[in-house]
Amino acid sequence: MPLPPLVNPVPALSDAEGVRTARHQRLAGLGPDGQRRIAAARVAVIGAGGLGSPVVLALAAAGVGELVVFDDDDVDASNLQRQVMHRRQDVGRPKVDSARRVASDLSETRVRAERVRLTPETAAALLSGVDLVLDGTDSFDSREIVAAACERLGVPLVWGTVQEFAGQVTVFWSAPPEPFAPVRLHDLYPPGSEAPACSAVGVFGPLCLQVGALMASEALKLIAGIGRPLLGRVALLDARAGTQREVPLRAATDAADGIRASADSAPGMTTAAAPAPDEVDDPQDAVVIDVREQFELASGTVPGFIHVPLAALLADPAAAVAAHGLDSRRAVIVCQAGVRARTAALALQAAGADVAVLRGGMDGWLRRREGAA
Repeated sequence: MPLPPLVNPVPALSDAEGVRTARHQRLAGLGPDGQRRIAAARVAVIGAGGLGSPVVLALAAAGVGELVVFDDDDVDASNLQRQVMHRRQDVGRPKVDSARRVASDLSETRVRAERVRLTPETAAALLSGVDLVLDGTDSFDSREIVAAACERLGVPLVWGTVQEFAGQVTVFWSAPPEPFAPVRLHDLYPPGSEAPACSAVGVFGPLCLQVGALMASEALKLIAGIGRPLLGRVALLDARAGTQREVPLRAATDAADGIRASADSAPGMTTAAAPAPDEVDDPQDAVVIDVREQFELASGTVPGFIHVPLAALLADPAAAVAAHGLDSRRAVIVCQAGVRARTAALALQAAGADVAVLRGGMDGWLRRREGAA
């Protein structure tokens, strides 16, 4: 069911914007009223990189009234493979300058460029006054700072992430209107989660456009009060398999419970809600499933592991459970830093397996072994 519109409409569009957004205004359910709401919206975009680039392009093209874009970084040549807002001549220049340029080329959208990094002390004040936030940052430290500020302010947070060939999109909101229940970042990922940098494991460039476009769509739906938002649902994109699925997400009963997700809409999963998989420091009498790519195994492996790449596992979790006897023995899931392992563990758990995640992934396991030596 749709949420109430997030933003009150402006009295009227300019003549130029009325012509430019004519196709939006002909959409059933959006119409002229929805377009005037979009024109009234003030939206914060955190990060002007792989996800921020398509978000800024899409929201400026849609005619959002004001974009407040936060990024303290400069354009690097290696960004251009996926950060489509920037050009070769932008290398060495602030990323926020590209946001200002492309928005002015597309529409009457105003861009307030903030070349700053949000901190726990400043985030809430810097985000105060926006209608919603889109987070396209690439570290969990940054994501937790943004999420905490949005929870404090009570504004919705459209959240996306990409890694290798996999992407996720959802909406967090600590104070949604009834009958929607609050859902927060820590309902999906526990405090202190980590992810390897894309410089270490790579990211498929077109996937950034897919995830960024979906994030922009969620923002426009919330602004105009149309469609079914991804509040309480996580969209899972697999660019290599060409699939997009979803896993319902509900709030944890307390901080210790972590994730509570059911997967009734995902192939091979059951409808039963499942608690977050345990995290362990060592496998200890369990079958070890390593979900990394083949080339990553050279960095180290757990003795006796079974290699099942994440995409293959997610394509049919029930088959993985049957093939490796996970209905009768415990499995510990391994990736490089722990994030992909958590995704795999939830899928296997929903398919009936008893699973845990290796804390910190191979990186953490190797550090613990070195410290004990």
